[in-house]
Amino acid sequence: MLDHLGLNVPDLEAAKSYYDKLMPFLGLEPFFATVDEFSYRPAGGKPGTTIFFYRAPLPNEYVRKNVGIEHLAFRARTRDQVDDAHGKALEVGSQILFSPRLFPQYHENYYASFWFDPHGFLLEVVCHKPEPSR
Repeated sequence: MLDHLGLNVPDLEAAKSYYDKLMPFLGLEPFFATVDEFSYRPAGGKPGTTIFFYRAPLPNEYVRKNVGIEHLAFRARTRDQVDDAHGKALEVGSQILFSPRLFPQYHENYYASFWFDPHGFLLEVVCHKPEPSR
């Protein structure tokens, strides 16, 4: 399991403002923040990956097609959580790549949404469970 992940961003304040609104919908809570970094960890003491954001020491634009991180995928417990995170992404002005839907090319229950954060990082929220019986 991945313990933590660090991301450099060009505008730390803008990133914090964006992610403070979004992370609760992805099951993460604030961990700590200083003038040089901030972080989130799984809510409620659950195990999982902590994400750290740092002010990029070298100015350049992130391009996901270059060598490096292609996208970040967050696991949802339910399809409703995917829908809720997508709604929050819309609310905070994210550019949506794919609205929530099934991606059967991955597997029959792969239900996900993809969007871009303000710095160009591609984010995904995915649920691997079948739709509940109603």
